[in-house]
Amino acid sequence: MHNSTPNSPAIPGWRLIVSDTGRYWAIRNRAFPRVALRAGVEPAVDADTFEEVQAAVAEQEDKARTAVANAEKTTFTNAEKTTLAAAEKTVVAAVETTGPVS
Repeated sequence: MHNSTPNSPAIPGWRLIVSDTGRYWAIRNRAFPRVALRAGVEPAVDADTFEEVQAAVAEQEDKARTAVANAEKTTFTNAEKTTLAAAEKTVVAAVETTGPVS
């Protein structure tokens, strides 16, 4: 196996390796976020051609972006629910203390 050379194709953010048999491997330089890994995103992919490994990398990057976006939506939704629940408790406590507003 050998790493790509300055004149060989490259994929930004990924280390490209070509095996002695001509198979392409791409390994991400930085770790994906944990939420992406839990969603099944792969930090290393392989293929028979550069174009195929490039497509596999793009697929993993897309999956990672989607996983992170979904996690952020869930976190925001949970924070909204927590805030709403706290507000409801405050209103209930105020009504119990002072009675209903006429």
